[in-house]
Amino acid sequence: MHFLKAILDEITGFFGFGNLIDILKSGKYDELLTWHGITSVLGPLIPFLLFIEIIRAAFYKRFKVIHYKISFFTYVLNAFVGRVISFAMVGLCIGLFEKHSIFKTSFTWYWFIYGYIIWEFAHFIYHYLAHKVRLLWCLHSTHHAPEAMNLSITYAHFFLEAPYADIIRTTICILLGVNPAMLLVIMFIDGTWGAFIHIGENLVQDARFGFLGKLILTPSHHRVHHAKNPAYMDTNFCNLLNIWDKVFGTYQPEDRSMPIQYGITRKMKPNSFLDAYFGEIVLLAKDVAKAPGIKNKFLYIVMPPGWSHTGEHKMASSVRKKFLEEKSEPQIKMI
Repeated sequence: MHFLKAILDEITGFFGFGNLIDILKSGKYDELLTWHGITSVLGPLIPFLLFIEIIRAAFYKRFKVIHYKISFFTYVLNAFVGRVISFAMVGLCIGLFEKHSIFKTSFTWYWFIYGYIIWEFAHFIYHYLAHKVRLLWCLHSTHHAPEAMNLSITYAHFFLEAPYADIIRTTICILLGVNPAMLLVIMFIDGTWGAFIHIGENLVQDARFGFLGKLILTPSHHRVHHAKNPAYMDTNFCNLLNIWDKVFGTYQPEDRSMPIQYGITRKMKPNSFLDAYFGEIVLLAKDVAKAPGIKNKFLYIVMPPGWSHTGEHKMASSVRKKFLEEKSEPQIKMI
């Protein structure tokens, strides 16, 4: 009985039904209209959709276990250890920087719009740096390693990524006056949407969402972000509002005539937790060890992935630029 209860608790914990079950058992249905009630209902959304996605893929015989295989160690480290450290970092940053904010805001609808725009700016900064600073890419690459897109990718992160991400995002938001209570609400909404945009083709084939794709960042945009196609590299860094991608020139809609290739550009060891989790760190350590001089060793750490002290760069920006130039050449000749 104890074993079965433990299994049930694990299933309930994964799907996030715990709080919702407690509300239903208490009979206090009015609580569903409170913030706690809303989060209790939305919390199980992503795991439930993941379950539906797998069932539908199996029904249409497109299901592959490897596409949904998230290592137990990855899940535990990210879901438990990383989450605890991340919560601590958010609280620490609020405590340290709130007194230094340039002004104070209140929890009103107009300040909420301001707060969300600032949050997206902060998220853009963190996400951009995660692709442009090799040390940070070593942590972020775990999330990009899977070679298929589906909701299980939501759980594939290096456990230290969320803490450093929240240091950057929380610090920027607090210094720019975002109300702490409002920030926590924004983080919940953005986290829920950020999980949803990983929804796979097995559940939603065309995820551009019509006119909504002009206003917000859809799963289609995020599929582009996870692509290793040269035309798609290092684009769509935002999460819900695509305003900052458009401002900084990193916005890229999906071209349905160009099949998306997921994963990272280096050849990986199949089904290897160690390679997906630590592979980029090992490669960086080797490059630093071989690099001549302190300056080059330091540059390997802070320059974008693909940078080389020999000048033979294979950075995403270089690969994308070369691809776009070669693609435009035939058109120029025709003219």
